[in-house]
Amino acid sequence: MSLLVRCARAAALTVAVVAAVAVAARPAHAEDNLVVVSGSFPTAFFEVLGDVADLGGFYKAENLHVDTQYAGSPYNAAQLVASGKADIASLALEPIIQGYDKGVRLTSFFARDPHYEFVVAVLADSPIRSLADFKGQSIGEISPGSGAEVSTNAMLEGAGLKRADFSYIPISNGAAAIQAITSKRVAGVAFPYVELQIYAVTAGQKYRYFWHPILKDIGDVGYAATPATIASKADLLRRFSRANAKAALLIRENPALAARYFLQAAGVKITDESLAKQTKLLESSQDQLPGFDPSSAKIGKMSTTGMSILANFLYQNGLTPQVVPTAALVTDQFIPFANDFDHKAFIAQAKAMR
Repeated sequence: MSLLVRCARAAALTVAVVAAVAVAARPAHAEDNLVVVSGSFPTAFFEVLGDVADLGGFYKAENLHVDTQYAGSPYNAAQLVASGKADIASLALEPIIQGYDKGVRLTSFFARDPHYEFVVAVLADSPIRSLADFKGQSIGEISPGSGAEVSTNAMLEGAGLKRADFSYIPISNGAAAIQAITSKRVAGVAFPYVELQIYAVTAGQKYRYFWHPILKDIGDVGYAATPATIASKADLLRRFSRANAKAALLIRENPALAARYFLQAAGVKITDESLAKQTKLLESSQDQLPGFDPSSAKIGKMSTTGMSILANFLYQNGLTPQVVPTAALVTDQFIPFANDFDHKAFIAQAKAMR
């Protein structure tokens, strides 16, 4: 079953998902309230940005109340926001590109990851030294038909393999995935890079990575809203973006505090061990977060060139019937406001926060 078909089926199930993911009623003063639907779960790595913006008081400083719900799938998050049931989708952007011809019209306005989400990886001591070595091998993925298959297929085909030369096995994530990797049930994995960073910290695993040569420096995770919301709630989205820019800097400059906020928001018991591991994860993953260059006046900016390349890539691989216009997918109109504060003064403030 193709990824495009799966996307269509996911869209057809949205009504059921809406019932399961009940978006909470908005409090009074609706002009200062935003509802965000995340395409993942509270414990997902990139949720740290919103957690820090909330618990660090940055939303409050912008006179915002942000209510975050979790859809468990970027396709579901995109559908909920596109249908007007929430203001902002927090997600990988492929569902937006793939859903364009079906009426899913969302535009990303703040990037959360400067790099492409997916990689192919093997354990550091694996005999697989090149992509061609995957011939006859099984590759683990989190779930059947994972979005990682798209770039992985292209990489392996570029190395001379045919689709019949390798196979995918769903191995879930967390402890189940670690066991499948260490037991050599799979030769390698096609996973989000940050997921493997978690295993490196929590299980001491070491990996050799294969990045897609064209996509590797294209961020595909961000916040997105409908054009109507971008027009009608521009002031709120500007303030939302600035709160997240400050959160990105705090994560970089004070990872221990950011780790505490993340664990608290995710409902994970805060112990010396859990705090140390989460802090180490944030420290080792700074290049995956928007504050990796603290002096930048463009924190949160998503590359229009990169998005054009990604849209063309999906079209060339048969996942969209047309090349989706870049202008429909990304805007940087809120980035100047998001960074309109004294970065040096804020960094000093962030370092001193406890």
